[in-house]
Amino acid sequence: MHEVYAKGILSSNNGMNIYRGCTHGCIYCDSRSHCYQFTHPFEDIEVKINAPELLEKALRSKRKKCMIATGSMCDVYIPLEKEIQLTRKCLEIIDRYGFGVAIQTKSDLIIRDLDVLKRINTHSKVVVQITLTTIDDTLCQLIEPHVALTSRRIDVLHRMKEAGIPTVVWLDPILPFINDTEANIRGILDACIEAKVVGIICFGMGLTLREGNREYFYKQLDTLFPKMKEKYIKKFGLTYQVLSDHHPKLMQIFHETCKKYGIMDDPNEIFAYMGTYPTSYHQLTLL
Repeated sequence: MHEVYAKGILSSNNGMNIYRGCTHGCIYCDSRSHCYQFTHPFEDIEVKINAPELLEKALRSKRKKCMIATGSMCDVYIPLEKEIQLTRKCLEIIDRYGFGVAIQTKSDLIIRDLDVLKRINTHSKVVVQITLTTIDDTLCQLIEPHVALTSRRIDVLHRMKEAGIPTVVWLDPILPFINDTEANIRGILDACIEAKVVGIICFGMGLTLREGNREYFYKQLDTLFPKMKEKYIKKFGLTYQVLSDHHPKLMQIFHETCKKYGIMDDPNEIFAYMGTYPTSYHQLTLL
């Protein structure tokens, strides 16, 4: 890790990245792409050590309350957060100033901050987003080696449900020839139904590969799934969007299941829901 003093913390659409880089080790991570212009090794985490001070200054000057989004670029609950606790400090500031938060993670460390999230959820809105790629913990350990197992992430969804905090699941990526099976998709959907998630974001049964993350992904395929890289190269070449052959059928299952159980499945609708600060909020989301 290395510390930096950032000049700002909130983007124009109120997004916040406390850390840059990640140690989860997910083999498909798009954040490794060269377009994000990392000037340091991806696992050498850039820590914005003054993030809480910058956030407090930004929120103090805002005329209207809004939702603060975090975790989409780099997970805010990487192992380093256990010691540094910048995410927790920022959540406490969001709570103190009466803002809402939409937070995305693959880590069960978020449970540590459930007390703060519950407080925010009484006066504003909290939406916890969890990424699920495979229902199989063994496969999870291969493709997401240093992150909470799928079963633990499903536990997080249930803990949030018990606390009255709405959840959204990111169903991605789906890797052709690896986790693009009907059994896997139905398993994830069943877990979402049981946890009563309000929405599932899925842009397609596949993944994106571009310069930077493609090379890393192929290197990991060589190690974990011998001869799989050649299969990808032959079928997809340098295609940016890599879709499973089962994409049409799996998407049909996805949409039909969401419709049956009243789960939002339109990404635009879900993003609007997560980004809307409530004028009055009485934890009606899950009722």
